[in-house]
Amino acid sequence: MAGDEGVYRRLLEEIGRSARAMARAAFARARLGDADVEDAVQETLLAIHLKRHTWDPGQRLGPWVNAILRHKIIDAMRRRGARRLEPIEDFQDFLAAPAEEDPHAISDARKLMEALAPRQRDIVSAISLEGQSIATTAQRLGMTEVAVRVALHRALKALGAAWRRSVA
Repeated sequence: MAGDEGVYRRLLEEIGRSARAMARAAFARARLGDADVEDAVQETLLAIHLKRHTWDPGQRLGPWVNAILRHKIIDAMRRRGARRLEPIEDFQDFLAAPAEEDPHAISDARKLMEALAPRQRDIVSAISLEGQSIATTAQRLGMTEVAVRVALHRALKALGAAWRRSVA
């Protein structure tokens, strides 16, 4: 406040280190990652610089700085919205198919597949159940890829109708 540039620079550096740690902790608690931490710190330092005349030298500096930092962190979180960063490396553990298939579901599926014509059943089994490509299925059956796509679409439509009849 007295115009000592070196002291003022050191003060801002110390505030920056402390603000960075506090902002990282706040973003971590909110599970938002640390992408916006530096923005919040820089906005805090800028606000401190621009509003330094509002600080009462008779009061402690820490609470005044912390209040500014808290508001800048909240502003950054609001700008960011409700997005959360979640690691996706272990999603296969959560989304994996059950180890044991429901025998009733399998028998129900087989009954529905029996409602299809043999070629349609072969196409649905190859593509939907076995994971073959349309090109491979078309080559194996001596059909064009377009014909396989049309047959698959019609077969799936027929399966849907058969399922609706079975639950009605």
